[in-house]
Amino acid sequence: MLQQTIYRQLAVAAAALLSTCLPAAAQTAASFPNKPIRFVVGYAPGGATDMIARSIGEKLTEYWGQPVILEHRPGAGTNTATEAVARSPKDGYTLLLMTTANAINPTLYPRLRYDAVKDFTLVTNLMKVPGIVVANNALPIKTIPALIAYAKANPGKLRYSSPGFGSTHHLVAEVFKTTAGVDILHVPYKGAAPAMMDTVAGHVELYFGALVSTLQHVTSKSLHALAVTSMERVSVAPDIATMDEQGLKGFETGAWYGVSVASGTPTDIVQKLNDGIARALRDPDVAKRFTAEGAVIVADTPEQFATFFQGELSKWGKAVQASGAKVE
Repeated sequence: MLQQTIYRQLAVAAAALLSTCLPAAAQTAASFPNKPIRFVVGYAPGGATDMIARSIGEKLTEYWGQPVILEHRPGAGTNTATEAVARSPKDGYTLLLMTTANAINPTLYPRLRYDAVKDFTLVTNLMKVPGIVVANNALPIKTIPALIAYAKANPGKLRYSSPGFGSTHHLVAEVFKTTAGVDILHVPYKGAAPAMMDTVAGHVELYFGALVSTLQHVTSKSLHALAVTSMERVSVAPDIATMDEQGLKGFETGAWYGVSVASGTPTDIVQKLNDGIARALRDPDVAKRFTAEGAVIVADTPEQFATFFQGELSKWGKAVQASGAKVE
């Protein structure tokens, strides 16, 4: 009898606890956010990531009445910021601005203190920014098929510059080499500016760059464009054909930006973040600001972003392995 009484008391206590917890859980998304949100960025202020996070943060502040505070934590190729968010509370109040580096680093860095998949819940892919392949004006090649034909006939003769081993620019070229089956020589520099300038000067023939920072050299005719690396032509450079159009079917590389939170964040909060960010990206002023820079707005679902990210991990992982790049 005593044992039955204890069981009944435990059952009543459990039911009371459950009835207390359920309304609180149900109100989680409804009351979110009720305090400031941290938006962690793995780069120093002033660049593209700063502009993206700030533009979205300002709109979320407007919608929800809670400040979205940018927290710049540069270091270790964005790993410092990424680890900080992986270890943050699972409540949706700490956001990570993801970039292509988040798909590159798990292979580039042998020892990370976080798991790129298990430690994060993806919220949305914000946008993609296509890359561009350019050549110096001394090279008479004007198309990707002509480039491939020349490279196959002259293995190791063509050179391409990059900001350094393991950079996106370097790895895009490695993806191209593997896809096209060509041998072109990598010439690394300490930064994008000298890599670009030596291409303009003719010391190297090719550069696989970001559309935004490279297009000005095409417009000024100091370089000529061979292709953009998106699947569709871009509005700011509609005359430049894609890799896909020129025979490399399905070829798509470039920068992208997304948002994630610590794994274990409640699904309803993730969805509220997704809804708010998508609304911000649809704002005419915000959309115009991004598309003017050549960006293609995505604003997809958490599930779609997760599928995309898995593909990016595989693609960039193969590129890193092919390049032999490692960062200890």
